Amino acid sequence: MQKGRKIKVGISIGDLNGIGCEVALKSFEDSRMLDFCTPVIFASNKTISSQKNELGITINYNGVHDASKAIDGKVNVVNVWKETPKIEFGQETKEAGLYAIKSLRAAVKALKEGKIDVLVTAPINKKNIQSEDFNFPGHTDYLAQELEGESLMFMITDTLKVGLLTDHVAVKDAPDAINPILIRTKVRIIEKSLQMDFGVRKPKIALLGINPHSGDNGVIGKEDEEVMKPVIKEMSETGHLLFGPYSADSFFGSDAYKDFDAILAAYHDQGLIPFKTLSFGNGVNFTAGLSKVRTSPDHGTAYEIAGKGKADHTSFKEAIFKAIQIFKNRQEYNQLTENQLQKQKARR
Repeated sequence: MQKGRKIKVGISIGDLNGIGCEVALKSFEDSRMLDFCTPVIFASNKTISSQKNELGITINYNGVHDASKAIDGKVNVVNVWKETPKIEFGQETKEAGLYAIKSLRAAVKALKEGKIDVLVTAPINKKNIQSEDFNFPGHTDYLAQELEGESLMFMITDTLKVGLLTDHVAVKDAPDAINPILIRTKVRIIEKSLQMDFGVRKPKIALLGINPHSGDNGVIGKEDEEVMKPVIKEMSETGHLLFGPYSADSFFGSDAYKDFDAILAAYHDQGLIPFKTLSFGNGVNFTAGLSKVRTSPDHGTAYEIAGKGKADHTSFKEAIFKAIQIFKNRQEYNQLTENQLQKQKARR
């Protein structure tokens, strides 16, 4: 990245009938945001104009045909489509899903080509995005295919970080999906992310049990005894600061989470219910483990308030700041590790 150039933050617009466009535009109503980054929204001039007029948002923008033409000091809109899609606030429509994916595909392509530095995704509806050529349960799975690395859903604030062993998997299938290889892989992804993205030198990680009370020594299910405990023991003996499995019902209420750099939950709701209870509106969904930085707000499409101008953009703005911070942390980490390698070579 050239010295002095602002970080380009690509934004996929999400479901047009939800609050994605509203929270994205509201984030840049304050022109001081342009001091931190150059936003590049993937949609169309007509769509952005329609949304801002409908929602009463005061913002100027610069239309461009390609993300590489984005101008610092302005909100840039890449024209991904020429037509004017129908907007039906609060409705789950196939058309809204189609344009959400058009925006996402264009943004990811620009990210891979280095035309934007980071990606912030507005919320999508997991049902209406499905089609013959797009069959993913959500952003994370699609990005895992498109970008290098192994992905992990990582919900983050400055004081709480929760990763998931299994994310968009039915609860009944989660225990069968958890095995020693998966645990080792996810622990290593979290460790690497904490070191590279957040500057934690020796990460300390808590693993939550699969069953109530972590199985009560095999009385309530055997997965914790037979799958989790042997892996924790093995990894601890090889230098990893991995602890557990902890009973999930009391772990957050007792403030035990404050003793760790990150928590690895067994399945989606086990991790996200306490995270959103403690941090809702300020949390960020970060896809750890990939070659590029992607964040999103900690909420969904919020159809019930879409089009009413009531959406709180705090989480979306925080997602922007976190993406910028992580990008800078990675640059610094890469420079430090390169310098260390050069020093080691010089000693030989």
